[in-house]
Amino acid sequence: MAHVTNFNLDQKFDFTAALKKSIMLMGGIGAILLVIGIFTSMGGGEHGHEAAGHGTEHVEAPADHGDHAAEAGHAEEGDHHAEAAHEDEGHGGYHWSKRFFANLWINNVYFAGIAIIGVFFFAIQYAAQAGWATAILRVMISFGNWLPFAAILMIVTYFIAGHDLFHWTHHDLFVEGGAHYDKIIDGKGGFFYWPLAKGSFPIFWVARMVIFFGLWIFFFNKLKNLSFQEDLNGGTSYWYNIRKWSAIFLVIFAVSSSISAWDWVMSIDTHWFSTLFGWYVFASWFVAGLSSITLVTIMLKERGYLEMFNENHLHDLGKFVFGFSIFWTYLWFSQFLLIYYANIPEESVYFIERLSSDKYGAFIFVNLIMNFVLPFLVLMTRDAKRHAIFLKVVCTLIIIGHWVDFFLMVQPGTLGHNGGVGFMEIGMFMLYGSVVIMVVLTGLSKKNLIAKNHPMLEETYHHHI
Repeated sequence: MAHVTNFNLDQKFDFTAALKKSIMLMGGIGAILLVIGIFTSMGGGEHGHEAAGHGTEHVEAPADHGDHAAEAGHAEEGDHHAEAAHEDEGHGGYHWSKRFFANLWINNVYFAGIAIIGVFFFAIQYAAQAGWATAILRVMISFGNWLPFAAILMIVTYFIAGHDLFHWTHHDLFVEGGAHYDKIIDGKGGFFYWPLAKGSFPIFWVARMVIFFGLWIFFFNKLKNLSFQEDLNGGTSYWYNIRKWSAIFLVIFAVSSSISAWDWVMSIDTHWFSTLFGWYVFASWFVAGLSSITLVTIMLKERGYLEMFNENHLHDLGKFVFGFSIFWTYLWFSQFLLIYYANIPEESVYFIERLSSDKYGAFIFVNLIMNFVLPFLVLMTRDAKRHAIFLKVVCTLIIIGHWVDFFLMVQPGTLGHNGGVGFMEIGMFMLYGSVVIMVVLTGLSKKNLIAKNHPMLEETYHHHI
């Protein structure tokens, strides 16, 4: 590796006090906005006087589906009324804490996804025997440092706010003959509660969350430690070992990422379902994760690190961001078009609730513009993918845009017309994001920035497209 030795392979990222202050400033601004949002909600405002939940929204079944449509429409209406009853009778109507918990869940799920995507993208490089990205492997794996924090926050949030976030946690939905009995949710109860009685403690659902996070954290630590051991001992045995563990992880991730999407997001709208949803959430996570990796890489390059990383590598990252933005849009459109064309009430209610609401309708279009239209137009040319300024703008838009995507997945089902984007949402996103960045960069600064004994380091040096 004669050519590679021209570079400093023992460099470490210096997480300077100035950079920490900038991140803490962002977090401080976010905290202030969050507090303002909480006080605004506590004072009532426009949200305090609206009907709670999405039970106030009547979804009319399309007339051209005859008896089936009427029956399904009645079931949907019953679900809405049941939820409204639960909100009004069992929980005292809308309370600002419900909006706080909904935002906490949005950011929990969103940033946990970005963290596991870092590990996923790292594993792909080994499973595919790719050499182009060797210089930035440590950037990818560093995102996994957030996973232990994400696991704790997700589990704690559920135990504190599960009844406010998930309609299916109310036990009287499963009491056959009761006033709030819901046949559809009762039919899905085994997926949440097995082997315990429906409406008790959802041990099967919680166990899946614990197992998934446990597996993700295990594989993150395994891959990270093997990579660091390679720095110390050299040789090709570590590369083969990491490749083996990466292949195992990718199979487990394929299953766990889809099921976690059903559990953590799709089950919020309990009557609704989509066979594309696991892929859809993965695509949203993936493009947001790719954008985050790209931004951190550019930040390091601009500060004098990663000397062997050049415009050819940046071009590859740009192609990934560009390509998977289109992939996400393909899945969004496929899901929407099939539901729109079939016009079946139990499917179409998901989009009707969002498109017909003055709180969410506009964000459907914001979502598409930020996550597809602008990235597509800006990154269409080859030159745009090779310039950091274009990628910084696009990746920032995508990270914000896919937060909007998760906002649209979660808030309508948990808050209904009491939701929206305000100080609380912006503040929580900024605060959460700053903490995640702090954890990721702190982990990145602890060890060697480059996998110096990686057998394909020469390949990344000669990479040219």
